[in-house]
This record gives sequence, structure tokens and C-alpha cells, in this order.
Amino acid sequence: MRFARTAALAAMLTPAAAHAVPAADPTGRAAGQAVTLPVRDALAALPVRSEDRTGYERTKFKHWVDADKDGCTTRAEVLKAEAVIVPEQGARCALTGGEWYSPYDDRYLQGPRGLDIDHLIPLAEAWDSGAFAWSPAERQSYANDLGDERALIAVSAASNRAKADQDPTTWLPPAAGYHCQYATDWVADKTRWNLSIDTSEEAALSQTLSHCPNTPVTVTLAR
Repeated sequence: MRFARTAALAAMLTPAAAHAVPAADPTGRAAGQAVTLPVRDALAALPVRSEDRTGYERTKFKHWVDADKDGCTTRAEVLKAEAVIVPEQGARCALTGGEWYSPYDDRYLQGPRGLDIDHLIPLAEAWDSGAFAWSPAERQSYANDLGDERALIAVSAASNRAKADQDPTTWLPPAAGYHCQYATDWVADKTRWNLSIDTSEEAALSQTLSHCPNTPVTVTLAR
């Protein structure tokens, strides 16, 4: 079962010269502030900019750290939080047994080996959408975000690898019944991290959400 998790956030430093600097946010938003909006309003509030992958490397997002020094990495923390049947935990947080539900493809999986931890907004997509301007510490916080249960999700390895670094323009979960939740969570996570969307992404999200309830989303801003 999923639950809210906590993670430390770091300050933003000067962006890379290869990218345009996003304009200062005029809304007065600040890290730690909680905001609630209907999902379509939240989508409309996201900044729309073209994307640029110049300089992206996955290694610029240090992930699966043990932030609280309890012996379990972020991956293990998510697996423990989202287990339908709790796994056994051995030395060095080795997990065995247990059962998980993968909502992307509507499957139950036994044992952790067939699971990946998906960054809902892929690391490359985050880079394109503003993370190029962040410090290494902030990118690490993003890549290990346990402060919002929508950010990281345990799913089947097959579905995660099919998704790769695609946004909703070109990929939605195979389980059609999860499309509304996926699009809603995508908007929430972009809102949390003040990430932009491009025009095709905006159109794809608008199309999907037009068939969904205008659910209020509440997020605690990470930046």
C-alpha cells in the first residue's frame, strides 16, 4: 500500500549555458507550500516551453541513494511502501517474497525481481522540462523523491522499459483504465517540481483529461 514519504530538497544553482533560463515564477510559489487545483486548471497553469535535451546524461541524476541511512535505498523504500503482500527483509535490506500490483499493465507480480521503480516523469523528460537548470543536489532529490507517492512507482519491468523516457504524447500505460490516473499524476508531479510542458505534451494531456473527472490535485511544492 502506498503512503506519503519524505525527502530532503536542495537549492537551485545557475543553469547550464546551453539552455535558455526559465523566467522567474511570478506566482510567489515556494518550496514547502501546499497547493490544490482541479487537474485541468493545474495543467493550464504549467509553463509551456520547447524542450532541449542538450547535455543530458542519466548520471546527472544520482538515484537509489540511502537518504536516511537505514540501510535501504530509495528503490527498496518504494518496494516496501507499495507491496500488496509485505516482503521479507534480510541483511543490507535484501527483499525476498512479497507481491506487488503494477497498475501500468494491470498485473500482480510475485517477488521484487520483475519490478522496476519508475520515475513518473522520466529523468530525461525532467531535464528537458527544467532540471537542466538545477544543482546536482536538487536533481538527486528529484530522482529519489519520497515526499510524494506519485513521483516513484513500482511497476513491471516490461512496462517501465516500454515507456522508457517517453511523455504522454507517445506513451500511455497499456491498461486503459489507468490513463486518467496517469495523466492526473503527471500533471501533479510537474506542478510539484515546477517543470514545463511542450505543446504536443499539453495537447496529449488535454485530450486524455477531457475524458476524465476534473479531480482536484494537492501537491506540496518541491521548488
